[in-house]
Amino acid sequence: MKVLVIQQKMIGDVLTTSVLFKALRERYPNAQLDYLINSHTFPVVKNNPFIDNFIFFTPEAEKSKIALWSLAKSVKKEKYDVVMDVYSKLSSNLITALSGAKTKISYYKPYTSFLYHHNIKRSNKTDQACGLAIVNRLQLLEPLDIYIQSARPKIYLTTEELETSKQFLISNGINLDKPLIMISVLGSGPNKTYPFEYMAQVIDQIVATTDGQVLFNYIPKQEADAQAIFKLCKPETQNHIYLNLFGKSLREFLALTAHCHALIGNEGGAINMAKALNIKTFTIFSPWIDKDTWNIFEEKCVNESVHLKDYKPELYKEKREKDMKPQATELYQVFNPNLFTEKLQVFLKKLIAHG
Repeated sequence: MKVLVIQQKMIGDVLTTSVLFKALRERYPNAQLDYLINSHTFPVVKNNPFIDNFIFFTPEAEKSKIALWSLAKSVKKEKYDVVMDVYSKLSSNLITALSGAKTKISYYKPYTSFLYHHNIKRSNKTDQACGLAIVNRLQLLEPLDIYIQSARPKIYLTTEELETSKQFLISNGINLDKPLIMISVLGSGPNKTYPFEYMAQVIDQIVATTDGQVLFNYIPKQEADAQAIFKLCKPETQNHIYLNLFGKSLREFLALTAHCHALIGNEGGAINMAKALNIKTFTIFSPWIDKDTWNIFEEKCVNESVHLKDYKPELYKEKREKDMKPQATELYQVFNPNLFTEKLQVFLKKLIAHG
């Protein structure tokens, strides 16, 4: 039996969907389980023992219809028995349609349902701690007679990666016996990034409460924005920030995060990765992102999150969060950190109490 799971685009999506593989392996121990993902997301699923092969959706396939067609034909040659299209967009629709698989599974959409043998309707609410993002993915397993209520993503770092990152931190003046906190200072775009002046206030509170050491999560091309947030912090806070100490690759970031006591900041891939490393998180959601879907494994003082809707529900009325996307900038200004100062303070005190 050969199974292909398709999940393109974002790191958080690829990591979350990876929970399917353990369940598939337990149900079909001798199956070939392959994963089609964007090439830049590979580091979060590298070394996953339940995945046999990776097929990469390259930047060329995104830009070129010829390259996409070539990818679809290469998938067809593999003669998969099952194709599970978690992405469910035009490119993955094409790949699945041409695959020749006897069983094609995806989410229900009225305009693509004819392409699939099983069209699963997403749930809108759940009482499961794993959150809707995982609950809805697990439902895709049901046509294969796999019924699971919860599963947790996991990132697999090597002993060498962990030891190298540990020595890197120590050699750069980090005391691993003191609180070490990674800050997700920037989101994947402006409409998913907490305003710089507000983020600086959050970092000021973190340092004042924990007397901890602070790392910023950013990539070199974001250095100017990271510097801008740093400069908005109080001078006494700046003394605790190791601005130039960051992972130069995604795997390096993961290995550094594995030694942190918590990751705090903008919702996105970094938060999901920290959770998959069993690192505590405090997430600041963008006003237009659906918290119910992505606040996976919410637990007081372990994985907490805040959303403007929690404090100003009247702004949303009967609107869905994604309907508010065009107003993200204005809504962010309303999302003053004073709204959640107390909640963050409880989280931080618990963090330093437990070490």
